[in-house]
Amino acid sequence: MHKITFPSRIVDGDKSEKSVLQPSSGEIHYLWCYMQGSIMNLDVRLWLHDAWGFCERHAWLALMVETSFRRTFLMGPAMLYEDILGLAVKQMNLWGPMKHSRRLTGLREKRTCLICDMGWEHVHSSIPEERLNRGNDASHLKRFALKTKAFWDKMVCGICNGTQDGPRCRIHLLEDASSGQSVDFERQRDMISYMHKHISIYSEGFRWERRGTSTLEDAAALIAAVGWCSGWKPLLALMALER
Repeated sequence: MHKITFPSRIVDGDKSEKSVLQPSSGEIHYLWCYMQGSIMNLDVRLWLHDAWGFCERHAWLALMVETSFRRTFLMGPAMLYEDILGLAVKQMNLWGPMKHSRRLTGLREKRTCLICDMGWEHVHSSIPEERLNRGNDASHLKRFALKTKAFWDKMVCGICNGTQDGPRCRIHLLEDASSGQSVDFERQRDMISYMHKHISIYSEGFRWERRGTSTLEDAAALIAAVGWCSGWKPLLALMALER
């Protein structure tokens, strides 16, 4: 796969102290281009399939930037995570000898985070100030998450939220299995099937002939999908901020 490059790139200084949900100008520039069409590029989609989306930070940044520009018209992310959860459903439905081991192997990422690989976190891009300000606005992601919270809250990973109880995201499911802890595969399979069912309805709802058919429960599956694939901590940190 060829890396996507853009003109007028200048390397930023040290970004180590910036908030986990505060993107660099380079990240906003990339994610703006990504949402304009790169998300549908075959090479990009195959990379995201192999990586189970983005890393934890970039997964939520991608959704934050998308909501800052598109509000609740989240057709691109809905279609992407419908595909990814479809892959998860297939893995969790594997049967036969060594089925649990085969399931876990299939849930491991085969590639690194695409945005990390490109190094956009350390890039400064000369983009319009209005675009930079909008891309930095997390309020629309928080509003979307609050509106759907009653449905995704039950699927938050117990390790990500610090309770140790409840379900696991993909990352901590793999960590539990690697450390020899018991994994409730049936519970995971039911949760993933539930998410896939509702995100499919949500994705279909963006089609003109299906407009108005999705519900808040269906929309919540997008939040749950991002959390399950990549981890929940950035969103939980955002939700903990004063409104």
